[in-house]
Amino acid sequence: MAENKNDLLVPGARNSVDNMKEEIANELGVEPGADTTARENGSVGGEMVKRMIRIAEDSMRNGNQ
Repeated sequence: MAENKNDLLVPGARNSVDNMKEEIANELGVEPGADTTARENGSVGGEMVKRMIRIAEDSMRNGNQ
């Protein structure tokens, strides 16, 4: 189990998550970081969650659990 909310449960997933974050930030025109507003940073995180849910739903729909 993850030790804190930022730990990933799947070893090696950090690269994929970071790539997704960068891709979405670029699409939204956001430069994530301390100098960016919470709303802008949050928009990246929210879109990440939406896409991960869509990926999980597609996987379940196709029988890949």
